Amino acid sequence: MRVLLVEDNEKISTALTGGLVAAGFPTDVAASGVEGEELASSGNYDIAVVDVMLPDRSGIEVCRNLRRRGVQSKILMLTGLSGVQDKIRGLDAGADDCVTKPFDLDELVARFRALMRRGDAGASRYLRFDDLKLDIYSRQAVRADKEIQLSNRESALLEVFMRNPNRPLARGQIAERVWGQMLEEDSNLIDVYVASLRRKCDYGFPTQLIHTVRGVGYRFGSL
Repeated sequence: MRVLLVEDNEKISTALTGGLVAAGFPTDVAASGVEGEELASSGNYDIAVVDVMLPDRSGIEVCRNLRRRGVQSKILMLTGLSGVQDKIRGLDAGADDCVTKPFDLDELVARFRALMRRGDAGASRYLRFDDLKLDIYSRQAVRADKEIQLSNRESALLEVFMRNPNRPLARGQIAERVWGQMLEEDSNLIDVYVASLRRKCDYGFPTQLIHTVRGVGYRFGSL
């Protein structure tokens, strides 16, 4: 499940992005309404979290414009304590849910899950490749009818792989999409998680899906 956060307050966006990434939700940030609309229109996000107060236009206008463009991502709006009218206008503009600031990260994550359970969200709930299926809501994988329990980070890593089948991914790309930031050059964190993922999803199965690309990073898919 990939998240777009449209928030101009750097302190808030940094803290929220860190929390979401740690919870297993790869997150990109847009600091303005215009940037948010452009990124959201790419179709790469399951949920867009939009602050109602943005420097160039209101979050309500952003929400309305996204729906006019046919963007199907779930939209969750962030409003202030006294933002009852903002909530009403946001929902009328096409938002799926609204959260009042300040809020608890666990509540936000619970709302994400509720949103993805609604309506047509089930169509994008599962990723499949060969005999491997990933439920991006429960973070449970199944391969050849064998259930595989994944940690938040392992699930996020597998999701990145499965969304980019047979495509070499550099370590920098993986770090940015899974951890939300670049890692130190000498860090072996990615290799550690890939090794763990291989033990769970590759070992004991006839076809290897996670491959090392020397000098680049990794590739997910069949040979």
